[in-house]
Amino acid sequence: MIKVGVDIGNSKISCVVCDLKELDKPKILSFVSLPTANVNKGSFTNYNSIKQEVLEIVNAAAKESVTEIKSINLNVPLINSNSLFYNSEIEIENELVSELHLKKAINRSEFFEESTSHQILMNYIINYDLDNKTISGSPLGNYVKKLNLNFYKLSVDKNIINTYLNLFKELDIHIENFIPTPLSSALSTLNKDDKDLGSICIDLGDSSTSLAVFENSKLIFCDSVNVGSKNITNDIARGVSTTKESAERLKTLYGSVISSPSDEYEIIEVPLYSSDEKQFKQINRNTINSIIKPRVEETLELVWQKLKQYNLHRKRIKNLILTGGGSQLEGIVDYAQIIFDSNVRLEKPTFILGAKKEFSGPQFAQTLGAVFFDKQHYEVNFLKKSQNLRKNSIFQRFSSWLDQYI
Repeated sequence: MIKVGVDIGNSKISCVVCDLKELDKPKILSFVSLPTANVNKGSFTNYNSIKQEVLEIVNAAAKESVTEIKSINLNVPLINSNSLFYNSEIEIENELVSELHLKKAINRSEFFEESTSHQILMNYIINYDLDNKTISGSPLGNYVKKLNLNFYKLSVDKNIINTYLNLFKELDIHIENFIPTPLSSALSTLNKDDKDLGSICIDLGDSSTSLAVFENSKLIFCDSVNVGSKNITNDIARGVSTTKESAERLKTLYGSVISSPSDEYEIIEVPLYSSDEKQFKQINRNTINSIIKPRVEETLELVWQKLKQYNLHRKRIKNLILTGGGSQLEGIVDYAQIIFDSNVRLEKPTFILGAKKEFSGPQFAQTLGAVFFDKQHYEVNFLKKSQNLRKNSIFQRFSSWLDQYI
């Protein structure tokens, strides 16, 4: 089975073609990535240029893999996204739990409610309460008095979805699945134990930082904040009056979140931002780090506040995985351990054969993860046949009435 993943990021556009014939040994057939300057915080600043860049990259990936690309999995940034946790409880008076009970609980919930401004990406059951005892597996076969279903619904701005649909329609490419970008990052970096025991995956990207939370092998939350490694680069450029190119080099070569006494004495020559290309000034490494640290602290604190906003900090998940280009910043693991009070490790994409060295780094985690998405893990399987029915249709209302009263 051939899967194609596409990621339109704020700094690059990437496409991967992968052979998933052997699920435990996925093999990359082609990977193409090119920089772009036509995306800002998920919005296109030059539509025609983006269309041409996407077409060029997809054609190059198709040629390299000797594959005709007509369908893709597309990553979607979680800008202006909404996360909703809701539940539905019914009393079944010590009966055996059946699918009829589950459907009845679903029909009494917010499951079928849609928004005029947001497109639902995911809407499924994350766990069940059987007489106040929580289980993550199927409740069928248990005798209980009260049955409670706990749901997670994720939606994004419909304008973003419509923009992507229009773009790929013009390219004659079908979007098979829209995938939340943080989920793709998690799918390429987390192992089975990470998902089962509970983990938080943070992707430190160019213009945004995203997070995905897993527990009992299920995605229970994902979101993003509009701060990334580009903000650090801009801070350095302003702070030492140099070019963005020079600031990026300073961040990569000398930047660290954790300072040491020797940083005061390590002198670096920096080109000044002026018409005279030969003008330089000397700064020490501590100057760079004093600019980097507050921005990294702000970024990680914003992620922590997202977790607190949805009371996820109370779950006390102690496994934190950092990925994305920003995760390569020296000292960030130690700093994240302090803020999250967790075990922290860096991770790059795993489980894939044939990845070229230049495309196997953490900055490509979200692209590679797109091919691992399996829709059936993020939907209510026993409702598959009825999910296309609108709640306000006569048949759906009649079906709901039957489920509640027969």
